[in-house]
Amino acid sequence: MAATQHAVNRAIPLGLYVHLPWCVRKCPYCDFNSHAPRGTPLFEAYVDALLADLDADLRDAGETLHARRIETIFFGGGTPSLFPDVAIARLMDGLRARLDVSDAAEITLEANPGTIEHGRFAAYRAAGINRLSLGAQSFADAQLEALGRIHRHGEIHIAMAEARAAGFNNINLDLMYALPGQTLDTALDDIEQALALAPTHLSHYQLTLEPGTPFARTPPPLPDGDAAWRMQEAGQARLATAGFVQYEVSAYAHDGQQARHNRNYWTFGDYLGIGAGAHAKLSFADGRIERRAKRKNPVLYMAHARDAGRLESSGGIARAELPFEFMLNVLRLNEGVAADSFSARTGLTLETIAAPLQRARADGLLVDDTRVLRATPLGLRYLNDLLQRFLP
Repeated sequence: MAATQHAVNRAIPLGLYVHLPWCVRKCPYCDFNSHAPRGTPLFEAYVDALLADLDADLRDAGETLHARRIETIFFGGGTPSLFPDVAIARLMDGLRARLDVSDAAEITLEANPGTIEHGRFAAYRAAGINRLSLGAQSFADAQLEALGRIHRHGEIHIAMAEARAAGFNNINLDLMYALPGQTLDTALDDIEQALALAPTHLSHYQLTLEPGTPFARTPPPLPDGDAAWRMQEAGQARLATAGFVQYEVSAYAHDGQQARHNRNYWTFGDYLGIGAGAHAKLSFADGRIERRAKRKNPVLYMAHARDAGRLESSGGIARAELPFEFMLNVLRLNEGVAADSFSARTGLTLETIAAPLQRARADGLLVDDTRVLRATPLGLRYLNDLLQRFLP
């Protein structure tokens, strides 16, 4: 049994998430672990902490990482593009010295159009970054101001031009809809302006009021649910005519340009997570699947990067919770996954979820095909209701 589990464990894709927590100013809708620094951020000290954190994770993981190659790396934040290119280059060197990073790895860095200095994209490219994700959010200055963004629409165009000049040909643009005071026409105009910049990937998602954020405490005037739905449907249709395939709830891409790192999450793959507030999920040779999260406060995280104090939480996923955890991810994908991947990724048999599968298919929420696990259009619209059927 252990040998079989070890073989399965090696077959599961492995990614790395790196959290860079600082930003110029925290946006009022943001519930990510991001922090406006007091004074100059300690970039070099933070890189030291990241590498020490990774060393400790590698000691903790033991054989579960043996002979496993890193297929994707994602630098998220915060605003990773605040980090000087020399810091990113040193970090990349440190990662390669410690991990078997595939020569074909997708390596993504998130960037804010308002933080890009001339020439920095070229230096990131030289360090090994080969994919960018630009947080445009909107091309209307009034919307950007309402969202608390530090950039304006002209800086999006400048950032895209800098990225192209630096040799990046795999670029995502983040767009939000159902923004304060937004209409269907202005939401579609955002899409038109994004398409004019010819990205290879688009993330198009609805603004939501997350608990604990300034927007949740004092909500701005937002379009109602019906208006938001019309924006989503019209956006989907326009992106389809432009050759973008919707492969996940909020992700659209040209052929061959899907976000491999995010797909690894959505197919219940494994990933290491280093940095303040970073999360990880690993499958062990004995069948255990463990999640862990790092301490959120950057100062405390750096102080404890070399010891167990860096961990906010750590523990295995209970077997009874695995069906929900698996479905929570894979049912976001429009094409779903092969049914046998449930056993390959969880170690459980499909019989474990036979009853909720049967009911979901009968109710028209899952496609009536036992070879795949895929939500119907109705299931995607009522995804939360569908997912609740797999709760313990």
